[in-house]
Amino acid sequence: MAFTRFAARDRAFRNVFRFSWAHWKKQPVRLAGILGAVLLSTLADVLTPLYSGRLVDAVVSGSASDGSAWNLAVSAFLILLGLSLGAVVLRHVAFMIIVRLTLIMMSEMAAGAFHYIQRLSSDWHANSFAGSTVRKVTRGMWALDLFNDTLLVALFPSIVMLIGSTALMSWYWPLMGAVVGLGSVLFIAVTVSLSLGYVAPMASLANSWDTRLGGALADAVSCNAVVKGFGAEKREDVRLARVLRKWENRTDRTWSRATLNGTAQGAMLLVLRAAVIGFALMLWAEGKASAGDITFVLTAFFILQGYLREIGMHIRNLQRSVNDMEELVAIHAQPLGVEDRAGARPIQITDGRIEFRNVTFHYGAHRAPLYDGFSVAIRPGERVGLVGHSGSGKTTFVKLIQRLHDLKSGDIRIDGQDIAGVTQASLRQQIAIVQQEPILFHRSLAENIAYGRPGATQHEIEEAARLASAHDFITALPKGYATLVGERGVKLSGGERQRVAIARAFLADAPVLILDEATSSLDSESEVLIQRAMERLMTGRTTLVIAHRLSTVRALDRLLVFDRGRIAEEGDHDTLIRLKGGIYRSLFERQALELTKGLLLSDG
Repeated sequence: MAFTRFAARDRAFRNVFRFSWAHWKKQPVRLAGILGAVLLSTLADVLTPLYSGRLVDAVVSGSASDGSAWNLAVSAFLILLGLSLGAVVLRHVAFMIIVRLTLIMMSEMAAGAFHYIQRLSSDWHANSFAGSTVRKVTRGMWALDLFNDTLLVALFPSIVMLIGSTALMSWYWPLMGAVVGLGSVLFIAVTVSLSLGYVAPMASLANSWDTRLGGALADAVSCNAVVKGFGAEKREDVRLARVLRKWENRTDRTWSRATLNGTAQGAMLLVLRAAVIGFALMLWAEGKASAGDITFVLTAFFILQGYLREIGMHIRNLQRSVNDMEELVAIHAQPLGVEDRAGARPIQITDGRIEFRNVTFHYGAHRAPLYDGFSVAIRPGERVGLVGHSGSGKTTFVKLIQRLHDLKSGDIRIDGQDIAGVTQASLRQQIAIVQQEPILFHRSLAENIAYGRPGATQHEIEEAARLASAHDFITALPKGYATLVGERGVKLSGGERQRVAIARAFLADAPVLILDEATSSLDSESEVLIQRAMERLMTGRTTLVIAHRLSTVRALDRLLVFDRGRIAEEGDHDTLIRLKGGIYRSLFERQALELTKGLLLSDG
């Protein structure tokens, strides 16, 4: 079990390093500049103890009146001053460069993650909390800042200092160099083992609960209208408290392990310090080291000790940054689900003829296919209603036309073009859809309407709104078309949102139209306005209407009655209503009976 956890940690680190390296390679000059400046500034620290020792030797070798001693002391002092000044300037240069490197990488990471997430399948989005996804991206972005600083301007100079100090001491006293080198390597090895094998697994678990916390907050806040509607504020408080308890417990254990790790590092440094100082005293006692040599050893060790002490912190920071980045990196490892084929070209839809040819399709791991050898053709400009019980395949039918899923076999063609061989964006740009629950951006009404055609003029936007019976209510608002609609359009009524969505479809002017019937939950006045707008919208377009309220499909050219992934009945309303024992007739009669009961109850 422990080996499995360590292997998982190691894999996470490698994935994050590969991900970061791919971005570093885009800025090789900046990366080289940072490493060069850091290397030279650290070498200045390596040489500082040597010249500190020479300064002490010069001071104790004679009085200030001794010209030779004075010259040696001044030379050592000027070299120390130059080393210090050079280190300060070079570190400043390194930090100035890393600021640009990191900001560019963070921007690229955010843009890349957004680009990839937008193209993940609708199934992935349906199974993911939007709040959690946003949290993964933003946390990963800011973790990169810590990751770059830790590796490039913290751990790298620490390693340079360790190698340089060990080499310099070994030049004078090989055994001293061995003590410092081996002790430092042992310290680093134990620190890395504790961080990766002991702290990191718990930190990863804490991060997963941090993500869940973000998702729980976003879920409740975005559904606040429902919370208020049921007076469920306390219930949501309790629900969040359960998540917070888990998050608090995991985070407490992570911080406790990190504290224990820090204490262990302090103890190891104490042992190493005792060994180095004791060895230096022994050299002095044996007459093998001068006062300057002792100063050199002690200064070198205390500088190295500072680097080593910080190595523990840097390893913890590296582990934390990798933990924070791994969920963002993991997003990029998710399969897109539906991808454009190599060499896919934009589709050109003119007539709008749709053909399903021997299509077999099933969802995910479902063994039984929803469609098996399914075939149907829809003529250009035909208005077709999709009718059937819930789960019969109506919604899947229109999703497959938009290529939101790939087929197991068979093909779907529009104007003779296999949609699997064209770019998804070009396909969906030529299919307008009005959903039963339209989703609007928290942007202005004009921007929402123009979403289907971003370059539309204000006149074109207003004309589309008039056709959708939306212009009057929009102009009555204080800011008119500049009015912000709120998240998902919450500032508008259901009928107003629906009319904005229809205006968006009018402006898109696509040859294929999909209507997920939008009148089933509206008041009579809104229903009449929207029904008229949809009738205008259907003119001259191949139209598919997912019918929930059957009274709205009576005037359509043809109805397809779905039953368990097959077309059980087909024809216009008058034909299907005459079929004794037919599915359509049964559904229609049931809805008519429910409507009659409702009217009688309202009269009573």
